[in-house]
Amino acid sequence: MLIGEVARRSGVSTRMLRHYDSLGLVRPTGRTTGGYREYADADIRRIFHVESLRTLGLSLRQIGAVLDDPGFAPAALIADLTAAAEERLARERELLKRLKAVDASDPEGWEDVLRIVELLRGLGSASAARRQQAALEAELPPALLVEAVLAEADPHVAGALQWALARADSGVVASLVPGLASPDAAVRLRAATALAEIPGDESSTALDTVLDDVDTAVRARAALALGVRGSAAAIPVLVDMIVKGANDVDAAEVLGALAADPGPAAAIAYDLADALASAAPAARLRLVQALAELPPGLALDLLRPLAADPDATVARTAAALAGVVAARERGEA
Repeated sequence: MLIGEVARRSGVSTRMLRHYDSLGLVRPTGRTTGGYREYADADIRRIFHVESLRTLGLSLRQIGAVLDDPGFAPAALIADLTAAAEERLARERELLKRLKAVDASDPEGWEDVLRIVELLRGLGSASAARRQQAALEAELPPALLVEAVLAEADPHVAGALQWALARADSGVVASLVPGLASPDAAVRLRAATALAEIPGDESSTALDTVLDDVDTAVRARAALALGVRGSAAAIPVLVDMIVKGANDVDAAEVLGALAADPGPAAAIAYDLADALASAAPAARLRLVQALAELPPGLALDLLRPLAADPDATVARTAAALAGVVAARERGEA
């Protein structure tokens, strides 16, 4: 088959076929009496093999090595090609992110475009100081600020980004919610921390979904924020924090504030008493100390019986705290 016919059937241009020939990649088996290239069936099959391997991203030199070495092992080469493809995709995603940021900022001219690009570069800098500076200067769409918040491990930079989020328009909570479902606990914690700084029912509803998170820190961050907002749903988690000694002082203070409302006060008293009945000695001591944060009447009802507790340390602590609470109720302290 002559080169023109091969080109029509294979979809490979005659120019490329000549290039393959010059490289020794696909050489026609024969020549006509007039000196024209004549391709055999095996040559055409090799052309299709070349084109198939090109779709995987192999260079012509790599294709030649693969086809000429029957024992060539593909694993290492495929791994290299996979890594290269992932790197290209990452660059493309970064480009797409920048384009979306520029578009969302509704630039009036190229100066605005350059400013947004520079801010994005700053947020992606390896320097924490540079990222923090960019966060303080940032006037980016909420979705992009959220992306930066969820990826930021440095607490100072994260604080600056959260400040920027607080100034952002609507859409912040909706952008943060997917972070609560991340398989990475650190990302979920960053999302919960950011939501805790955003007032309103929308953020409270989002935080409520992670009160049963498998990660202690995520549960704690949500419970503290919801407890401050008066949510009784946080009570079991706050009590468990005291039992486990995880931010127990903060948890006790939030429970004390919550108990000022007669509604959740009964549930708090019940959960604390129930935990006292089964907790280990160190945890029981923390629970007794937490009782002193409750409103005086409720605190004394729970502390006075504990002054006769079989555990001498618990009994002494309960008696001492009951005295302090009683004095505070009388206005003596």
